[in-house]
Amino acid sequence: MAISSLARLATSNITSPPPFTTAVIISRYFTKRIIFTTATQKKNPPRIFKTMSSSQNSKVIAPYGSWKSPISADVVSGSSKRLGGTAVDPQGHLFWLESRPSESGRVVLVKEAGDEPIDITPPEFAVRTLAQEYGGGALRISGDTVIFSNYKDQRLAGSCPVPITPDYGGPVISYADGVFDSRFNRYITVMEDRRVSSTNSTTTIVAVPLDGTIQEPNVLVSGNDFYAFPRLDSKGERMAWIEWSHPNMPWDKSELWVGYISENGDIHKRVCVAGCDPKIVESPTEPKWSPTGELFFITDRKNGFWNLYKWVESKNEVIPLYPLNAEFARPLWVFGMNSYEFIKNEAGKTLIACTYRQNGKSYLGILDDVQGSFSLLDIPFTDIDNIASWNDYLYVEGASAVHPSSVAKVTLNGCKVVDFKICWSSSSDCLKYESYFSQPELIEFPTVVPGQNAYAYYYPPTNPLYQASQEEKPPLLLKSHGGPTAETRGILNLSIQYWTSRGWAFVDVNYGGSTGYGREFRERLLDRWGIVDVDDCCSCAKFLLENGKADKERLCITGGSAGGYTTLAALAFRDTFKAGASLYGVADLNLLKAETHKFESHYLDKLVGDDKAFFDRSPINFEKFSCPIILFQGLEDKVVPPDQARKIYKALKEKGLPVALVEYEGEQHGFRKAENIKFTIEQQMVFFARLIGRFNVADPITPIKVDNFD
Repeated sequence: MAISSLARLATSNITSPPPFTTAVIISRYFTKRIIFTTATQKKNPPRIFKTMSSSQNSKVIAPYGSWKSPISADVVSGSSKRLGGTAVDPQGHLFWLESRPSESGRVVLVKEAGDEPIDITPPEFAVRTLAQEYGGGALRISGDTVIFSNYKDQRLAGSCPVPITPDYGGPVISYADGVFDSRFNRYITVMEDRRVSSTNSTTTIVAVPLDGTIQEPNVLVSGNDFYAFPRLDSKGERMAWIEWSHPNMPWDKSELWVGYISENGDIHKRVCVAGCDPKIVESPTEPKWSPTGELFFITDRKNGFWNLYKWVESKNEVIPLYPLNAEFARPLWVFGMNSYEFIKNEAGKTLIACTYRQNGKSYLGILDDVQGSFSLLDIPFTDIDNIASWNDYLYVEGASAVHPSSVAKVTLNGCKVVDFKICWSSSSDCLKYESYFSQPELIEFPTVVPGQNAYAYYYPPTNPLYQASQEEKPPLLLKSHGGPTAETRGILNLSIQYWTSRGWAFVDVNYGGSTGYGREFRERLLDRWGIVDVDDCCSCAKFLLENGKADKERLCITGGSAGGYTTLAALAFRDTFKAGASLYGVADLNLLKAETHKFESHYLDKLVGDDKAFFDRSPINFEKFSCPIILFQGLEDKVVPPDQARKIYKALKEKGLPVALVEYEGEQHGFRKAENIKFTIEQQMVFFARLIGRFNVADPITPIKVDNFD
């Protein structure tokens, strides 16, 4: 770990809604709906959370925040393995990409092999693409052939591994989201070329030969700003893809095209399937050809939710398969998403295994598009990302309140689940801490706009050995998720349990603009980033305050990336929170627009608006900060460059406010190294404890120096 000189070690160690507003808490473990009102109702004051049981009377009484917990920062950083995708070979073997904090975040290709998985990529290789900075789609398997993106040089590598694309003298060209083309013995993939400009790259769909020669890729589709999901039919005669252009993001407006492939391998004719009608606003995604040659995809036309559709080629029409006010897809931040698969039943009929998200929960099911019927599959996951299939199995990437990020093998008998087995877990031994887990409760709370609600997951302080006095209210840490076009989910996350098991209340907010609730909810943030998200976070905190669930003087806020911006904006423009932590957050919107990468270079145009709004909503431009802030920043971050953190640090220091800045060498947008993950969560905890907590943390943490405080 390399820490900036700004993060010097200190010498000492330390061990309003309307009066009758209603809201709902929907527990993941209880079916009852708990309706409660604000504390302004004097009679029969609400009791919305679990009361103490008799067994709790023997607990140690200690201040919130000071409780001892075995869920240490080492446990959190060690459990932070990330899943980078899954694939299944023709023999049914499961492969996955695993990011390992213990190896500085190196992404390894792993193969399931009984009780002891096998690393496929040698130690000198890492599987990760930098396409659009966020990557994804770095792996594809066909037969015995594996193709992946090598992180160091960004070249595509095949089996052994041996490079199959040219060496450009550095990682200036990236590939993602590829498919095999057996008709012409080639690999078709999205290519991002940064040779001319790193901030205005050129994106195309290209073909890479697989005959053993290394040649310049042949461009098949070009001319637009962005491409994703090149997908071939089984005969290699038609290719579908998604494309979009500035100033749109792919979830704003995109287009689905089909190209017909000639005898020489070029695309000689193309037709727009969805997204080209100016009267229809939609964002098609995830095209896929069925075994019988029909094209399926997901789009959000008509009801504003991403639903499954099918293309009728003879009429160039699209028809909905199962209209539902639920999201069958996610926003296209990364390549390679796979929300549905074609499977066959015992009679040989082709069905669709798919997942959707509704009211804060994911569902898995089997869709018969001919009958128009949907059969839900009963599995323990309440959060599902990608799925893959082989014979009677589904491999499902998911999680729940008691399952961390995992891959499960789901065995089917028709439309019923007969077996569920975890094949991979980001933290395989975390259940030994189960008695310390705080269960997330989905809350729906009123916003400042009459009639509009937003959502959050609330985690109460939980520890089997400790309780606080009845007179004390817990400190609350509110988290604002990144994106901002994204969604937080109520799953087992040890970085949250780290706080709650020490006596903090924690709330994770899905403010207006988040995904998972349809286009209308998603577009609440258009022209209003820095307003709606901030208002909703403040409304959530105040709502919990009015119901007696937090200490008004110990409200803290944290967030990373776009969530870091919401954190800084809340601290600059509101007085709700008493301290904050910004992880690679945005302080200057104009600077972000000027310096960020191509994918998001026009994102802010729709989120913010005109030049005045860019200035007015940049926290750096105002002297309204009045509370302590700690900042964390990766020095290789190209999404939110380090100047953002340095500018806000300098301004706060000159203003005389307690502030600290931690800079990590070798880290990009998001921290991948175990030692940095550990350091970040520990320093947040001890910063809040020292500055506003009124308690001593139980862990032996050496705090960094806080300017204008130490």
